[in-house]
Parts: sequence; C-alpha cells; structure tokens
Amino acid sequence: MMESDLQTPIDSEEITFSHIPVLSQEVITGLNIQPGGHYLDLTVGGGGHSRLILEAAEDVKVTAVDQDLDALNAAKANLAEFGDRVKFIHSNFANYAFPANTYDGILADLGVSSYHLDQPERGFSFRNAANLDMRMNQEQSLTAADVINEWDEKELADIFFQYGEERLSRRIARRIVEKRPFQTTTELADAIAYSVPPKYRHGRIHPATRVFQALRIAVNDELKVLETLIDKAPLALVPGGRIVMISFHSLEDRLVKHGLRNSPMLKVLTKKPIIAGEEEIAQNVRSRSAKLRIAEKN
Repeated sequence: MMESDLQTPIDSEEITFSHIPVLSQEVITGLNIQPGGHYLDLTVGGGGHSRLILEAAEDVKVTAVDQDLDALNAAKANLAEFGDRVKFIHSNFANYAFPANTYDGILADLGVSSYHLDQPERGFSFRNAANLDMRMNQEQSLTAADVINEWDEKELADIFFQYGEERLSRRIARRIVEKRPFQTTTELADAIAYSVPPKYRHGRIHPATRVFQALRIAVNDELKVLETLIDKAPLALVPGGRIVMISFHSLEDRLVKHGLRNSPMLKVLTKKPIIAGEEEIAQNVRSRSAKLRIAEKN
C-alpha cells in the first residue's frame, strides 16, 4: 500500500502542529494502560497519542521522544498541564538509549506526520513549491536535494524501486539525471510527470508520489532506523509490557510484522493488522493507510 494520501489537499489556511491521533482507541486498548504505569511514546508529534495515554489512568507517566524540534516544542506546549508526568527527549528513536525493563508500554507511530506534509517549506509535498529538504531532523546534513542532484542514476533508480515500489524507476531516474539540478519540489514533480506515459501521468495518484516517498525514506534512513527500533525496544519493556506500532505503507508494515514475530522476547497479539473503520477514515483521511500491530513481552 502506498501513502496515497501524501498530497491530500488541506482545508485550513492556517497550519498548526496539530496531531490527530490515528487509531486512538485501538492504541489505548493495545497498550493496556495501568494506573502508575510508565509509557514511551517514540514519535510524540503534536502529543495526540501521549495525551490519551496520560488521561487513560491515574498517575501515568510518559517519556516523549521526537527527532523534530518543532514537534517536541509543540508537544511540550500541548501537554504542559501534565507537568513532570511527561519527560521530553530530542532524539531519533533508533539513537534513543532504551533503558532495560523500564516501560509498561511503547508506542511508535511511524512515517511522516500531517504537519510535515502541510508545511510547504519542509519539502515533503509537491503541492507547493519548496526547497527539496525532507529532513525530519533538521540538524542532519543530507537533504532530498543532495540525493536528487548528486546520486548517480543507478542509485536513484534503486531507491525509487525499493523504497517507492516504482515500476518506472529507471525511466524516471534517467530523466532526472538529464534535467538536473533541481531546486524545488514542484520542478522535480513536473519532471517526473513528463518522464512517464500519459496514461500513467493521469492515473489515480500523481506519478511523483512514489518517488517522493522513496526520497523521504532515503533521506531519513527510515527502514534501517525501524529495524534498529524493533531490535532494541523489547529490551526496555517490563515482562508483560506491550509494544504498539502503526505503519503507513507496505515496506514499514512488512518490517514490523516480521520483526515483532521474529523477536524471541515478544509474543504477537495481532494475527492481522488493525485498521481504521469507515467513521475514522471519514474524519481523518490519512488514517486509511494505517496498520496497527501489537506484541507483548514474554
């Protein structure tokens, strides 16, 4: 499944770092939140899921992690009323020092947030002209412009195929190398659109959607980071503690599915992923791609 809602138009003229928590009730049920419990939110975003966790039982504590300072600052403001029940940490979750046998539950809501898509200057979307950035952690050096303008044709074709599941990857990579350098998201999207056949150009999703997904994954090394997370996180759970992971495309979900199943420390509680119902999808279109899986520490 693709993140086909990547370019969904937004209604609000003024964009704030709001976080509509996806599969909110399913997350709370899956974490099995207990009074006095300590929970780790590895992708706090605007704080939507963390708020639900804090409100679910008495004296709950949350450690909130995010690699994006904008997100962390927004979460601090949104969760200020909970005081010292929340601890904030600026880190990529793969680099987080998971303390052994500490948490009653761990949540990872993967992928790109609505905020990132809706902030043109961050360069995740081609709805508006913006610099080719796509860094979730703006302190890192590698940007999407570096990848597009400096990587060779084979490297580009490989990431488009592997990370975007783009079947015209070679053709698109050839066109990009011919036409570069590119400065903006819209320049790149237009070049991609004109490198594919008309039938493909006017399909259900914009022909640049898969390439933009692939670029974002490459810039942020998302799949390697996810593998590291699945390897480390179970160590930080107490026995009987649960890990809940939400993925938004098939590459992530495949890693989550097999990673949880193959961990000797975990018992998988979801034979099939939990998905959003019609009512939630109607309220939040981006929930339609979400898949939730739960596992419990032995």
